[in-house]
Amino acid sequence: MNKAILIAAATLMMGGSFAQAQNEKVNIGKNNITLKSKLMTPEALWAMGRIGGTAVSPDGKKVVYQVGYYSVSENRGHQVLYIMDINGKNKQLLTKDAESESDAAWIDGGKKIAFLREGQVWSMNADGTGRKKLTNDAIDIEGFKFSPDEKHVILIKSLPYHGSIKKNPSDLPKASGMVITDMNYRHWDHYVETIAHPFVADVTADGINAGEDILKGEPYECPMAPFGGTEQLNWSNDSQSIAYTCRKKEGVEYAISTDADIYLYNIGTGETKNLCKPAGYKEPKIDASKSMKNQAVNHQGEDVNPGYDVNPQFSPDGKYIAWQSMARNGYESDRNRLCVYELATGKKQYVTEKFDSNVDEFVWGKDSKTFYFTGCWHATVQVWKTDLQGNVMQLTDGWYDYAAPQLIAGGKKLLVKRHSISHPDDIFVLTPNKKEKQSEVAQITDENKHIFDQLAVGKVQERWVKTTDGKKEQVWIILPPNFDATKKYPTLLYCEGGPQSPVSQFWSYRWNFQIMAAHGYVIVAPNRHGLPGYGQEWNEEISGDWTGQCMDDYLAAIDDATNNLPFVDKDRLGCVGASFGGFSVYYLAGHHNKRFKAFIAHDGAFNLESMYTDTEEAWFSNWEYEDAYWNKDRSANAKKTYENSPHRFIDKWDTPILCIHGEKDYRINANQGFGAFNAARMKGIPAELLLFPDENHWVLKPQNGILWQRTFFEWLDKWLKK
Repeated sequence: MNKAILIAAATLMMGGSFAQAQNEKVNIGKNNITLKSKLMTPEALWAMGRIGGTAVSPDGKKVVYQVGYYSVSENRGHQVLYIMDINGKNKQLLTKDAESESDAAWIDGGKKIAFLREGQVWSMNADGTGRKKLTNDAIDIEGFKFSPDEKHVILIKSLPYHGSIKKNPSDLPKASGMVITDMNYRHWDHYVETIAHPFVADVTADGINAGEDILKGEPYECPMAPFGGTEQLNWSNDSQSIAYTCRKKEGVEYAISTDADIYLYNIGTGETKNLCKPAGYKEPKIDASKSMKNQAVNHQGEDVNPGYDVNPQFSPDGKYIAWQSMARNGYESDRNRLCVYELATGKKQYVTEKFDSNVDEFVWGKDSKTFYFTGCWHATVQVWKTDLQGNVMQLTDGWYDYAAPQLIAGGKKLLVKRHSISHPDDIFVLTPNKKEKQSEVAQITDENKHIFDQLAVGKVQERWVKTTDGKKEQVWIILPPNFDATKKYPTLLYCEGGPQSPVSQFWSYRWNFQIMAAHGYVIVAPNRHGLPGYGQEWNEEISGDWTGQCMDDYLAAIDDATNNLPFVDKDRLGCVGASFGGFSVYYLAGHHNKRFKAFIAHDGAFNLESMYTDTEEAWFSNWEYEDAYWNKDRSANAKKTYENSPHRFIDKWDTPILCIHGEKDYRINANQGFGAFNAARMKGIPAELLLFPDENHWVLKPQNGILWQRTFFEWLDKWLKK
């Protein structure tokens, strides 16, 4: 199908008329936007197609994949499905109307595709014909996974839950009040009145029944909120068992813990076995107001997995289950290892110990002895290979981030996605090479070519900057398009969130370095202490030290740029960041010694005493701060943390600041943004507050996203382009 037809189809999907689809002059995106210049704009970002899930056919000849398109005028998105040959040819749009279709999976030996539509499971032939609704469930289906023999299917459905919020009296149906009895009453961006459960349903010629709840009577969620999906469950090869991920805790215990386990459920007997804990295991008593770092729960021996264990996968020969495993409870940024469990013996081994970073995603090799996984090293996410003996080899190289590895039939190739600072996701076929970093990578989609053909993109550079502790940090420098080395440019220091998320070759539709560069800014993006990809010691140095070395690293990076890059204008510096990056901005606002002329903080922590009890995930504050602020015996790190909270340095604030916050952000509550903005105004400092009543820790709605970008650059331009 040619581009004009695709654009016309997309216009119809977004509610446009056929006349609009035929008559509008369009040469960019599915949202009918024409670039007026070669520079990136918010509208251009929102016109881009966003590639989602992919699925290779059983014979390895076809790929079905998902793309999201967004309409700014309609203020909504639309998910569609495409199919193409494995070489990228013969692309066909399968979705034909305005309903979103997603989560495609091959069934019937590759003759059909199952997918989600209108909250139910559907199927269609591989050419998009013969559509059939397979479920007619009273509850929306949020995810599904067919058994290998296709006689059963896991259905994910949300059920009412009143473990922390009491059910209101039946004679008060319009009452909006909530009686809250325990913690975990809200999570991420919603009040916890439902939890997800997996159901095992029968597949017949007539369709799929409602199924049986495999967690029936258990008040626990699977998949786990807020981001878990069907990757947290998998079928055994004989279709008789399901391995699933679950954190079987409620209330305070749930809020302070990251202890998720892998369970094996037999669909015939209904028996369930915990693969992470020994039989009869009883958890040691935990002090909810202190870090678990030195508590007994994290010192129980190798037989107990007290940390975050997720995403089980059976080996092709059925002898093993592998999963991602963190060692310690309460620590969300512990190193993610690859654990292999032998079903016959219960023996566990860790096969990525030679890789001193995180296993982000993984897939078994066809031989049941090999794994392919993605992981960050030196600010890029590459594809790696390991075996049961733990011999790790890097397969890919370059300034890219790889994701979603998937074995292609025959086992000699992988399907992957790849993006960079300069380009969003596309799909590639990876052919592993026996020589390190020499694998062949062939691109098979170019989803946004029609946009990037019109854009001038800024160059990306790399620097290694000496830190105050005598080490070096890796720093990305992004230059404006049409860069002129004889000019001086206003420059932005980018502060990363997490606090332990890498400044890799990531592509963001909000914190996008290329759109910042397109507005005439140089970006300095340091991989400070406390980020993965440089070994666990470097990664862990930030915990209990939020205002020490990592802040020195930020200043070292911007000082290096002003002292050594002649095109950086030291008199026009800005500092921006979100989450921990927002916290960093608030802290640096009181400690920058007049380096910066403007600040922007998005969803940042401002008052750490308030943050300790405000956040819905108490384990985070416990590990990072080490102690509740009321503990008289709190550690030296905890004392330092609270004493250096940004709100204690308002007296030193002297620079214009824009505060941004979402009111549905229950990770870092909006009162943090209110406090910072109010303090700045009471001090007489120029300040603005961009508040989103309907957004969470992110900004997801198209018009809110464009308002965010416009406000962001209007603020910077006001103070840095005078």
